[in-house]
Amino acid sequence: MIKKSIISLVVSLLILPAVYIPALAAPSSQLDGGETSHLIFMREEEKLARDVYITLGALYPDVATFSNIVSSEENHTASMRDKLAQYNIPDPSTDDTVGVFTGAEYGWYFLEKFTELVDWGKTNLLEALYVGAFIEELDLNDIVNCPDVIVDTDNGIDLGECGLLYTDNKSLIRSYNNLLDGSKSHLRAYVRNIESIIGAGNYEAQYLTQEEVDEILGR
Repeated sequence: MIKKSIISLVVSLLILPAVYIPALAAPSSQLDGGETSHLIFMREEEKLARDVYITLGALYPDVATFSNIVSSEENHTASMRDKLAQYNIPDPSTDDTVGVFTGAEYGWYFLEKFTELVDWGKTNLLEALYVGAFIEELDLNDIVNCPDVIVDTDNGIDLGECGLLYTDNKSLIRSYNNLLDGSKSHLRAYVRNIESIIGAGNYEAQYLTQEEVDEILGR
């Protein structure tokens, strides 16, 4: 599939408001390999966020942020599941149990991430909030760009050949923009909580650049 160049039109999708795209009819063509792998990946990455927040919310029940964001992540995981179904792509997530990742391609990666992030969050409340902010920064990057683990897998997908900046499929673009909106909102929520402890304006970017994070935070 010959890709239209949207990179020049979208200089920084991480920091600009999501582009509105009206509802579209069912697609007439299937996704290519990069689009398919990325959609499969995002299905489990959204589940990762949900599962970590459910776990940390149980550890810190007095902090409403985790439980409040879980409901949004439930919607995100469902939207990616439905998008897979739209294109007749098998769902990699065959077990909805928290902390279980069954994807043949990337399940191992998300299991490792889940364990690592939950262990980090168990340290104390502040570190748990940093976990939330880290996940949202990671998600913002992985929605837009082709995640390293996809590129590093022997699947014929090279750097820049998946992600929002790659696809010209309007239905995917719309869905990914919705995910971006949610992740930006979640990042702001976690940073507010973090800075209530460390002081206003003191949050430092963990995965994105500081400039990207500051723009999202309106600084």
